[in-house]
Amino acid sequence: MFRGQFTHSIDAKGRTSLPSRFRDTMGSGEPRLVLTPALFDPCIHVFPFEAWEAFEARVAEMPQFDPNVVRLRRLYVSAAVECDLDKQGRVLVPVHLREHAALQREVVWAGVGNKAELWASERWVDATKMTPENWDDLKKAMSEWRL
Repeated sequence: MFRGQFTHSIDAKGRTSLPSRFRDTMGSGEPRLVLTPALFDPCIHVFPFEAWEAFEARVAEMPQFDPNVVRLRRLYVSAAVECDLDKQGRVLVPVHLREHAALQREVVWAGVGNKAELWASERWVDATKMTPENWDDLKKAMSEWRL
């Protein structure tokens, strides 16, 4: 499970370091990641390869002609890119994903459970701002979820 928030830089070539805690979570060996644009937020979803394969297997079981399944495959699955880490623990974020998330000098890695999210730091600040109404809605939802 991915947990925590980490601020890192991204260089002009689009390389950024995967947080060491995330690397530790993935275990030994050659860590492979799958990056894909988040559908509802201006960020990138980052999956360990095995978790992505499990996700794809679930999608493969869905009704192939359902319009929403078709959209999911076209917008989320087809945009996914398999990436390896280099010897310094960096991942090269493809241009189309950097553009989707507006990644520039500083990025935030956010662990959100079975995946991580990669955000432009300014957009992360905006996405995590809470109003009193947001807090009330969240408190109510968490109560309904029994958390």
